[in-house]
Amino acid sequence: MRTRLLVVVSVLVVAVVLGLGIPLAMAAAAASTAEMFTDRLGDTTRFAALAQRPVTDSDTAALGTELARYDELYDAPAAVLDRQGEVLVASRPSVAASIAEADDEARIALALAGRRSPTHTTIWPWDTRPMLLAEPVLVGGEVRGAAVTISPTGSVRGAVLLVWGVLAAVGAVALAVGALAALPLVRWILSPVEELDAGTARVAAAVRAGRPAEPIGGDHGPPELRRLTRDFDAMAATVSATLEAQRSFVADAGHQLRNPLTALRLRLATHAEDLVDAPVPAEVREGPGAALEEIDRLTAVLDALLALARTEGRVAPPVEVGLDRVLDERVGTWSVLAEFEGLELRRAGARGLVVHSDPVTVTTVLDAVLDNAVKYAPRGSAVELTTARVEGTVEVAVRDHGPGLDPDELERATERFWRKSGHDGGSGLGLAIAARGAERAGAALSLELPDDGGLRVVLRWPPVSTA
Repeated sequence: MRTRLLVVVSVLVVAVVLGLGIPLAMAAAAASTAEMFTDRLGDTTRFAALAQRPVTDSDTAALGTELARYDELYDAPAAVLDRQGEVLVASRPSVAASIAEADDEARIALALAGRRSPTHTTIWPWDTRPMLLAEPVLVGGEVRGAAVTISPTGSVRGAVLLVWGVLAAVGAVALAVGALAALPLVRWILSPVEELDAGTARVAAAVRAGRPAEPIGGDHGPPELRRLTRDFDAMAATVSATLEAQRSFVADAGHQLRNPLTALRLRLATHAEDLVDAPVPAEVREGPGAALEEIDRLTAVLDALLALARTEGRVAPPVEVGLDRVLDERVGTWSVLAEFEGLELRRAGARGLVVHSDPVTVTTVLDAVLDNAVKYAPRGSAVELTTARVEGTVEVAVRDHGPGLDPDELERATERFWRKSGHDGGSGLGLAIAARGAERAGAALSLELPDDGGLRVVLRWPPVSTA
């Protein structure tokens, strides 16, 4: 960012230098051209005055001598033309070639028409043509010819180049001074932004780890940016306090709610045993049993909510996780419950698969998916856990043969507390836990409906980079 801002400042300095330097360079070239034009115009006008008598008397010897001395002094050919534009007298025999080199016959035509030379266009360093000026020779108000001078422009172009070189040097010095002056200014302006950029990662790591966020605000830089860093510190402190409150709530809720539910269940179970042989109506004897079922359901909902809160609150850096060990542990754990429910838990597919993830979150997701499958699979069926590598991605799928879902229910199945109509069991949080956990585990979770019924929950991880 510092480099980009320095480039912007340099571009602005260059724009200012060019904005001032280019007009000055053009003005210098125009001034040099005007100075030479004025000087040569006076000489040309003088030759036009001297040519009046020679043109009338046809005696051009003295005029030729004057023109030759001028040519020798300024290295500028000069000539007097008649009314047809033919050379009457010239300073050198090759004057016609010099006129052609100037490529400005329009001025001669104007002079022969009785008009004076207009101001010459600006002479640029790359324009090597000589300056041609022509003035009418008037005798008794009648145009009898034209006086012409052809002046080389090397001295003017050299002077212009010298001025341009000085301006370029001054501009380069101004650019260097501007860049050097901009360095501390840019550093001062961007110091709060750089501190914010460097401190953001530290703050994020501290927030995830549950530590207090280290303040990053400083006393350097513009007041607006210093205020920004202070606001960021306040925001980070608020986020840290909020997450800490959430963690405390999860821990306290697990302790404060589970113990009373456990005590209440024990009391109801004892009361139900006392009523077994008591002479009371049947509805009174069945009441504790129904209450026990509600307590069990409430406990399951509480466990699911706490699992969801832990899943959403856990942010751990991904590491290479070998799926074989995690899957074998989950299969071993859930096989006991599956067998108790009259189910068979099978594992098949590729082995040796590795993903970038968090092993604890992967375990939580698999538990939620397997719990959902075991809960809804009919007795005597199988729950299949398969692994595969498909087009570079790693897939882990759990398939049951239960009632499945309708196609229009797939999108809502991962919403919290959503349950399929007609099914009262479950808390409606299993697939929600799996979906949130999969996102934090770096996987994509999708629900599929096999052709022969049931539900297939698929976790897909991108391939592990070998770079």
